[in-house]
Amino acid sequence: MSLTRRDFARQSAITGAGVALAGSVGALATAPNALAATDIEHGDIEPVDAEPADVEPVTAAGQHGVGYGPLLADPDGILALPAGFSYRVITHSGKTTLESGEITPSNHDGTAAFRGPRGATLLVNNHELKGPRSSWQYPVPLTEGLVYDPAAAGGCTVVEVRPGGRVAEWVGIAGTSTNCAGGSTPWDTWLTCEETEDKAGQNGMTKDHGYVFEVDPADRRAGQSPKPIKALGRYAHEAVVIDPRRGHAYLTEDASDPNGLLYRWTPPAGFHHGPGKLRTLADDAGVLEAFKCFDSGGKFVDDLSRATRIGTVYGVDWVTVPDRDARTVSVRKQFAAGQVTRARKLEGMWWADGGTYIVSSYARAESPGAQHDGAVWFYDPGRRTLTLKVLLGVNPDPSADGAFDGPDNITVSPYGGLVIAEDGEGVQHLFGATDSGRTYPIARNELDIGTEQKPEYSEFTGVTFSPDGHTLFANIQTPGIMVAITGPWKRQRR
Repeated sequence: MSLTRRDFARQSAITGAGVALAGSVGALATAPNALAATDIEHGDIEPVDAEPADVEPVTAAGQHGVGYGPLLADPDGILALPAGFSYRVITHSGKTTLESGEITPSNHDGTAAFRGPRGATLLVNNHELKGPRSSWQYPVPLTEGLVYDPAAAGGCTVVEVRPGGRVAEWVGIAGTSTNCAGGSTPWDTWLTCEETEDKAGQNGMTKDHGYVFEVDPADRRAGQSPKPIKALGRYAHEAVVIDPRRGHAYLTEDASDPNGLLYRWTPPAGFHHGPGKLRTLADDAGVLEAFKCFDSGGKFVDDLSRATRIGTVYGVDWVTVPDRDARTVSVRKQFAAGQVTRARKLEGMWWADGGTYIVSSYARAESPGAQHDGAVWFYDPGRRTLTLKVLLGVNPDPSADGAFDGPDNITVSPYGGLVIAEDGEGVQHLFGATDSGRTYPIARNELDIGTEQKPEYSEFTGVTFSPDGHTLFANIQTPGIMVAITGPWKRQRR
């Protein structure tokens, strides 16, 4: 059923269209480059029913009790943290090994944490390795029975962190490609997403790629004979979340020329989710749709970069994908102008607060609207509205510490607000955003993989809290390092 203009106008009145701080996360105010309170003071943004103090920018970490203070340099040159915090390296590609004795694969990406046996934490860790195995020094090992395409380098490992600190790691799936993000399920499994459209015969592959696969961290037998979940479509997947109430899957696409799409998959009548159930579906089971947005006046929105004000609310309709397996034409190219809404670098997602937070990492010349250095939206499936929560202005000097840009993987913090992994230019951070819109640094990557003349710092990925909320796990993608961060966590004040 389509959401009519009248429906949207009524729901906008209920939700308060234009409210900058609707929901639990609110506008992200980063000094100096966020389009938040600074711009409100100059009259560029006019949120409804929001007190100016709610989005006052913070120019120093820890001001007004927000955050944990300034980051302290790490003598080991890996991770700068606030005073009182510490980290431990859990896996390190080229240095740590799997249970089999093989080297930990490189290029860590999306990760989720699950409760393991006897107080352990289980983490499923993506390895974003594109193309043939010969291109990588440390591909995911081809463990017998767990291989989809023996030509592909990517996959997942499962990492068990036991009480007392002992770590074990093994392969969860192998022979997949470009495993970027993904998402955990309400039934405690991991959906790993291939960010590629390579078909058999392309880039050295022997099978088609661009699918979602399920990995069960608690059951090693469940991953035998990997099977793609073709019902969720074949495209450059980024992340996925499952609506625990309605059963829908929401999926992001990181692609360009044209920009990617947000998708919704509706399960077939009578289908009940559970471990391994998705792989039993027919390839065309359910309905896969792409989103189409319109403003409160009923005007179609062609790209999310059109939104320039925090608190912007769009109504959302869904348009059926003609050929979800993209046999001849990429899914995102199957729609004519005016049929769907697009966005550049749709990346991380996280389900919370009755809906899903969705990242668009940046917008540049390839987007028809305003350029920005990151946005986070919130989709409310009950009201079928999409609200702009975060909007970062273009960072004028990415090499300088202090500003944040390029949000990618995200998680909702048990201490309030979001924790965001930065994949921008220059300095790379993990940073937090409070419920009331203030931001603060949590960590800075100090591992220089560049040269003295041209320093380079890899992106953060895989940000996720342990089930008990005491440990924040995150990855430095290159060379591939998983760290566990502990310290005096506290609920962030409004």
